[in-house]
Amino acid sequence: MAEPSPVPRNDRSPWNWLLIVPIVLPLLTPLYNVDSPRLWGFPAFYWLQFSFILVGVASTSMVYRMTRSPRAPRPAEPPEEAGNE
Repeated sequence: MAEPSPVPRNDRSPWNWLLIVPIVLPLLTPLYNVDSPRLWGFPAFYWLQFSFILVGVASTSMVYRMTRSPRAPRPAEPPEEAGNE
């Protein structure tokens, strides 16, 4: 019995290029190889590293939201009858 051929995946979205930002940004060491400015007493190195995490989370969630498949609408549920306890 012949099995149906699998449907090819279509993962090639231009939004996926946004995922390069959180990979390349920490590799640019001259960007954060400084002591000042300080934020709440922390050197720039530490708070910039933390901001890279936020950039990674934001870009990943944006790519996810923009590339996910649309969900099928749910069928409407019938209204409940009053007095049925």
